[in-house]
Amino acid sequence: MADHHQAAQFHAGTLTDGWHWLGAHPAERRNKRGWIFRVWAPHAQNVSVVGDFNSWDETANRLARRGEIWEGFIPGLRQYDIYKYAVTGEDGETRYKADPYGFHMETRPATASKLYDIGGFRWTDAAFQARKRQVYASPLNIYEVHLGSWRRRENGDFLDYRDLARELAAYVKDMGYTAIELLPVTEHPLDDSWGYQSTGYFAPTSRFGTPHDFMWFVNHMHKNGISVILDWVPAHFCKDAQGLYQFDGTCCYEYSDPNKWEHASWGTRVFDYGRPEVKSFLFSSARFWLEEYHIDGLRVDAVASMLYLDYDRQGGAWTPNIHGGRENLEAIEFLRELNAMAFAQDPAVLMIAEESTAWPKVSHPVSEGGLGFNLKWNMGWMNDVLHYMKMDPYFRQFNHKDITFSFLYAFSENFILPLSHDEVVHMKGSLLNKMPGSYEEKFAGVRAFYAYMLTHPGKKLLMMGSEFGQWNEWHFEYSLDWHLLDNEINRKTQAFFQAANHFYLAQAPLWEEDFSWEGFEWIYADDSQANTISFLRRDKKGNALVVVCNFSPVDRTGYCVGVPAAGAYTCLFNTDDPAFGGEGRGDREAVKSQYIPCHGREQSIVITLPPMSAVIYKCTRKFPPRRRKGTSALAVKSAAKPAVKKKAAKPAVKAGASHPAVKEKAGYPMVKPKSPKPAVKKEQP
Repeated sequence: MADHHQAAQFHAGTLTDGWHWLGAHPAERRNKRGWIFRVWAPHAQNVSVVGDFNSWDETANRLARRGEIWEGFIPGLRQYDIYKYAVTGEDGETRYKADPYGFHMETRPATASKLYDIGGFRWTDAAFQARKRQVYASPLNIYEVHLGSWRRRENGDFLDYRDLARELAAYVKDMGYTAIELLPVTEHPLDDSWGYQSTGYFAPTSRFGTPHDFMWFVNHMHKNGISVILDWVPAHFCKDAQGLYQFDGTCCYEYSDPNKWEHASWGTRVFDYGRPEVKSFLFSSARFWLEEYHIDGLRVDAVASMLYLDYDRQGGAWTPNIHGGRENLEAIEFLRELNAMAFAQDPAVLMIAEESTAWPKVSHPVSEGGLGFNLKWNMGWMNDVLHYMKMDPYFRQFNHKDITFSFLYAFSENFILPLSHDEVVHMKGSLLNKMPGSYEEKFAGVRAFYAYMLTHPGKKLLMMGSEFGQWNEWHFEYSLDWHLLDNEINRKTQAFFQAANHFYLAQAPLWEEDFSWEGFEWIYADDSQANTISFLRRDKKGNALVVVCNFSPVDRTGYCVGVPAAGAYTCLFNTDDPAFGGEGRGDREAVKSQYIPCHGREQSIVITLPPMSAVIYKCTRKFPPRRRKGTSALAVKSAAKPAVKKKAAKPAVKAGASHPAVKEKAGYPMVKPKSPKPAVKKEQP
């Protein structure tokens, strides 16, 4: 009966834990221990299990057909035995296929699945799990990592999962990051794909060890307070013969429509989101990582390619939906169901969309017409700000909107500000090498830019290597250039990133109100000739930080900045600090405000603004209000009480909620107000 129930769910597209049933599992039949196999091959004539254990004899261990599922028991098999399915299609051709639900695979270039029992690992991350909460009012600073090239052994070999965990956890914790995001670790045949062309949606790559080794990796990260996010790829899969491609000689996992089945520029096949069995497969894969590996979040790759039927369709060859539109209605529904399932599994899960267009309400609840993610990469901000930073400072004045435009839509979604792997490859240059000017000016530009990023509303993500001034572009074939830390300027750059990250963590105004106008206010956005912007960041209690960024190589001594209250303002953070490689210019003593109107405010401070820098001030001592002529002391006291300020529009907060838009029903993304959203630059195919 259990098999019947699971089969019914599988064919209905509602089986979200399919790895328990499909694939290969240890079992006992008639007092014999062995393994049971189940695989979906709807149009196959015959299916058998082959491997070294039967000399790859296609006739030795045939599976029995149960509808569209083939199953059978083979006694005497042992863990790590290699196997494939010999699938004979309607065309009479037999194809050797790895197990779509396999837990372990041979290390490339070999392509067979390996028998592996994933049960029995002893997790010790209960304390971490108990502390997990929704991210909206919490700091989130993500370090993006490619495990194969973060660090390698002296002979060039990969570190294994356990050694990686020990070194990476210590480094990330010390540097002040709260999470890591791993480029895909699902098994993939080609190193060059960085994991984005997968053959094993239930198998962590064997390049670095076994499934239990990867569990140890995650467990160790959690014991050090570090969340683990996986880059997960439901948008497409590779056409390698041993993979999902034409699994039984027909289109099983991919669309059968030639106008829908392929991303030509990537050379990959597109999942058929309208096929129930494919939905069950993908739902199960996502849940598998969350449940079996305690993963804290999924970054869903290439969402735009899923949403649009004409995405990457050369020459206009695409099939409209039933309404004649370009939206992939099946993919939209799949994403909504995916997110609902993920939040049911873990209410504090991070479901992150890499979505590069202006699709509305990506990070809004499904009940409000959204896709149901709770976070979205801000690709528009990334493109604009990098365009600005690569420019000679003289020309920045004519492109000032590049660093201000994002604030027009900053609260329309729950954004992550990404500086990802895609921006430091393919001749785009490293973050350091994007900066114009002299050698020293490049480092100053990186410091100013990163401080602007940390103070801009939204959660944060940085690709590995940028934090110590990686000079060359990232390359997957070898380790980061850690030898650069022999140079003083690189050590000081690393010290800057470390200090900036820890400052970010310590300052609630920089993350508590990330998704609401309540947490941000312009001081002056339009000082384009000076390449300068200034703004306030506030926490829930109204505590404010004054942020001033100078993206010009000009020392602006005597720069006037309007401030919200009378008092003494102390510079808490200065990117020109000598400890960071700067020259030590800026205010070392508290600056007293004066009753001099500036930027529409009654109070102002006059500061020293170093060239190519960002400075952050806080009012550390408030002054009593100035007594005016003919005003009694009692009147002054009354005047000291601030007027009740009408709250700006913000995401709806339920009664008793402790942070923005945490719904009474756990796990929903926060609710956003309707606000105009300008078009965000669309990702190039």
